[in-house]
Amino acid sequence: MTVLADARAAMSRDDWTAALALLADDNSVEAAEVRAVAHYGKGEFEVAVAEWESLYDRHREANDHPAAAWAAANVALYLLVDTGLMAPVRGWVARADRELQDVGEVPAHALLAMVRTYERFMSGDPDGAHRQALRSMELGARLNVPPAVMLGQVATARLLIADGDVEQGLAALDDAALRLMSGAVDHFTTGMLYCELVCAAQGLLAYDRAREWTDVMEHWRHGRAYGGIHGRCRVHRAELLRVSGPGVEAELEALKACDELRPWMRREFGWPLVELGNIRLRLGDLPGAEDAYMQAYRRAWPPLPGIALLRKDQGDLESAAELIAGAVDNPPDLPWKERPPFGDLRLAPLLDAQSEIAFANGDAATAVQSASRLRDIAARFASSGLAACAALATARAHLLAGDASFAIGDASAAVVHWCELDAPYEAAVARVVLGSAYAATGDTARSRLDWQAAHAEFVSFGAVKRAAEVIALLNGESALPRQASLAATMVWTGGHWHFAFRDAEIVLGNLRGLQYLAALLSRPGHEFRAMDLCGGHDVGDPIPILDQRARYAYRRRLDEVDQDIAEAKANNDLARAELARRDREFLLEELNGAVGLGGRLRETGGAAERARTSVTRSLRYALDRLTDHDEVLGTHLKRTVRTGSCCSYMPDTVAPISWTVTR
Repeated sequence: MTVLADARAAMSRDDWTAALALLADDNSVEAAEVRAVAHYGKGEFEVAVAEWESLYDRHREANDHPAAAWAAANVALYLLVDTGLMAPVRGWVARADRELQDVGEVPAHALLAMVRTYERFMSGDPDGAHRQALRSMELGARLNVPPAVMLGQVATARLLIADGDVEQGLAALDDAALRLMSGAVDHFTTGMLYCELVCAAQGLLAYDRAREWTDVMEHWRHGRAYGGIHGRCRVHRAELLRVSGPGVEAELEALKACDELRPWMRREFGWPLVELGNIRLRLGDLPGAEDAYMQAYRRAWPPLPGIALLRKDQGDLESAAELIAGAVDNPPDLPWKERPPFGDLRLAPLLDAQSEIAFANGDAATAVQSASRLRDIAARFASSGLAACAALATARAHLLAGDASFAIGDASAAVVHWCELDAPYEAAVARVVLGSAYAATGDTARSRLDWQAAHAEFVSFGAVKRAAEVIALLNGESALPRQASLAATMVWTGGHWHFAFRDAEIVLGNLRGLQYLAALLSRPGHEFRAMDLCGGHDVGDPIPILDQRARYAYRRRLDEVDQDIAEAKANNDLARAELARRDREFLLEELNGAVGLGGRLRETGGAAERARTSVTRSLRYALDRLTDHDEVLGTHLKRTVRTGSCCSYMPDTVAPISWTVTR
């Protein structure tokens, strides 16, 4: 075998380091292309892009214009897939165009049409995306570039859905899924397009289809996916676990996704951060949700509607209403495949949140308006999830208007839709409203049944705050079976932790997480700062936020963005200039965040963030070990121990356990 063949074989085993070592002394163009892929697979995103940029320069110097265009198109593709920065993408597309001015049709034309399709899609230009998708399919078929054909097909299907033709669009996506399963394209394209399929389903709130495609993607990725695809799959799994529960598993999946995607993503890293915040919000970890949302916001990724719902849960209804009203009137233009910056589908989650906030605020007029707009969207886009949102919003509006009997029918429909979609958390939210509607009509027995069912689902999910709110609705006289308080002990003796619960005794070693657990159990309901729990120990050595190579790359991107802004202004293209300006804001924020006073490099997270990560990891490991010995006790603690910047033990109000801790 040749060195190149050996390197490719190593890459097929995900041994990126070995592949790079084999190619270290090979300066050929072929080796450079393989090196670019290996660096990407290893998580060295900027190095991979730099390899393609270097290839572009080499081909230009050799006057090999088709090869230079191919390299420039690959730079644009990498930037498109992972950065969320459209201005640099357009810059590299323009470079490729210049190389192809006097060249007949070559594969680079198909690759460029493929890149342009999604540059237009994520820049909010569906008509332009449709034209490029047709061209991508045509050129891809003629020039034998299968990824261009597949991506054009998927983009066309998504545009059909965005235009209201949901049935035809989903049928086209199903066809694409079958072709992906048959191995029609390379692994990189396959992973990227599986992600597209799931994003399309999530955008419709079609959780059943999203679950099917995520399962297929999860099965496929083992042994095939590389780069950021693993992390993207984890985000999709976290999104679905946010719907089905348990919440602790959803949060863990989101945290793993953030860890895995950090080397690849740039501005789009806001996506997994917002999902982490959404999960923590449901779990009742308000400080943790705030932390995740603000990290996303600093990456120019507005965390809406999550941050508005957080303000509601924090009791700041005025800010919540103001934030969500602004988002509904001017939806964030994010380069997000799940909720692209055009069409009415992106409004559905915002209107759903506005309905919830208006209901909490007693704002009948806004509740009626939100419900009406959601019904219009649900009528246009056939989706059980959208129908459920519209029905629940209508029920809330009826309740605020004093029409409880009408609210019962709509809330009941919402419950049924969510149950059919296997979305127990959403069904529980709808049951709370349904119970309130029954209570308003004087049907106490039915109201209590729905509240009890909602409480059970919230407890199962781990949504302690929501569960407590339902207990408040039941006025402390819940018909749920009352259970006597159980007793448990946690004692440090003989160099081990001894647990006694019911008829079992468990002995575990001196895990750091158990030390933290003992502190939490000693003061139920008290919030401990993660930094105080670990005493500043085990927070890890700080590392630079951006290494030198990444900082140089960001500065190159800034130059490309500035050129894009200048070109947009010269053409009086104000929308393009505004999108590029946001890219510029993100890059400047990243660079400013990486450099402190005197030009010194700032380091990751700060001690508080590293403490949060360390304490959370230690507690979870300890609870896993406890669960291995006693599933009931371990499950109880996983549900009632809250982690984040602050940690606490929140006792179960229905089946309490009284702890005695001796240290």
